[in-house]
Amino acid sequence: MLFETQDESEWRVHLCHLRAGPERIDWAMTRIDTLCGRLVQPTTYRLSLFVPDPAHGPGREQSDH
Repeated sequence: MLFETQDESEWRVHLCHLRAGPERIDWAMTRIDTLCGRLVQPTTYRLSLFVPDPAHGPGREQSDH
């Protein structure tokens, strides 16, 4: 997980900073979740990064088993 908040304005500001910042993010490798708590819990906004499985990396044969 890269970032998590329950404040929607903080969420939007964080995403704007990431998009405008000098560090480039591979958005194809990110996951954005909005966890809706309804009336029981507040909504949570989460930005995560997928982590590749080293067992299925380049140069490795995949087994059919």
